[in-house]
Order: sequence, then C-alpha cells, then structure tokens
Amino acid sequence: MKVLFDTNVIFDVLLDRESFADDASCLLSKVERSEITGFICATTITTIHYLATKALGAHTASRHIDSLLFLFVIAPVNRLVLEGAAKSKFNDFEDAVLHESALHAGARYIVTRNSVDFKRSQLPVFEPREFINSLESLKNNG
Repeated sequence: MKVLFDTNVIFDVLLDRESFADDASCLLSKVERSEITGFICATTITTIHYLATKALGAHTASRHIDSLLFLFVIAPVNRLVLEGAAKSKFNDFEDAVLHESALHAGARYIVTRNSVDFKRSQLPVFEPREFINSLESLKNNG
C-alpha cells in the first residue's frame, strides 16, 4: 500500500504537535515496520529542512532529514510534475505539486490534515485518523 504523506503530517511528528502527533506517529510507525510504503514529496524535504532549521537548529534539522530519507521513498518533482500541477484545477500550487508527484510516483493514497485542499484529487485523500480507521477496517475484514 503506497501512501504519500503531506508535509503537515510529517511536521506533526517532528514538532510533536499536540492533538495531531499521536495519529501521525502511528502512521509513521506503520511505515517504519513496512506495513505501508511511505512516500513524501521532494519539496517536503526542502520545506522541512528550511523550517526545522529555523525552529530547531541546523544540526537537528539535518538529523531529521537523514531519518526521513531513510524511512520514506521520495516522490520526485520534475518538469512533468510541475507542468501537471500548473494545469491542474487545484487552488494551491504547492498542493498541486504534491498531488502530481504522488500520481507520478505511483502512490495510491494521500494522507493530509488539510483534505479540503485536495478536493480535486484523483487519489483518495484521508485525514490521519480516517486513514488509521480505514487500515483497521481492512485488517478486520481481510
């Protein structure tokens, strides 16, 4: 099961955001245990490095980037992704890039805390808690 995680879900874990971190951590644990194949967009890496450096310092930011590169498959951003994003009907270009990157990388789902921003998605989009519930439902029915 190939799942692309939005930047906000990764930040929920890295910054231990209250009321969001538990669900995000649960899903990242599933990636770590190879229960799901986790993808993040290449732009997520650059965004996290920039913001984590400001919030946590360069050394800590670099450690987080190393962990992410070890844990996740990186969904590339190339000309096709950018052209698709530019032509998409998304209101936010960054979300459009993430969506196109997921499509080109072969992800089957997107997990984000801002599902309303992905209402034009060609892939099923879930909030973290919704995705956890879906996984549990599949496990119980399978």
